Amino acid sequence: MQGNLPPEAQEKLEQLQDLQEKAQNVATQKQQAEQQLSEAETALDALGDIEESTTMYREVGELLVETEYDNAHDDLDEKVSDLEVRVETLQKQEDRVQEQFESLQEELQDMLGGAGGAMGGGPGA
Repeated sequence: MQGNLPPEAQEKLEQLQDLQEKAQNVATQKQQAEQQLSEAETALDALGDIEESTTMYREVGELLVETEYDNAHDDLDEKVSDLEVRVETLQKQEDRVQEQFESLQEELQDMLGGAGGAMGGGPGA
């Protein structure tokens, strides 16, 4: 079908495909960030159940290095904050890509005289 499309429509279709790929990449990144956030929050909660005098270690590359409770708490707290911002940023990016996809899809459908109604859903479909 793509061979029968006018060049402008072909270009829009390629842009749609690019946006769909971008949406999938953003969704994957967001899912990974959400997983890391969940793990960091769990670790921070677990840290609350540990006595401050307990010997603690943190990973540095492939090594475990002794650390202080306060340092571990501060590091985890900062990690949670950073990941919350990352997830929020990725959500906004995901929303923006979805809007671009829908707008481009409408343009393509208009260009094809409304015959493109069976093009499928957005990038998340």
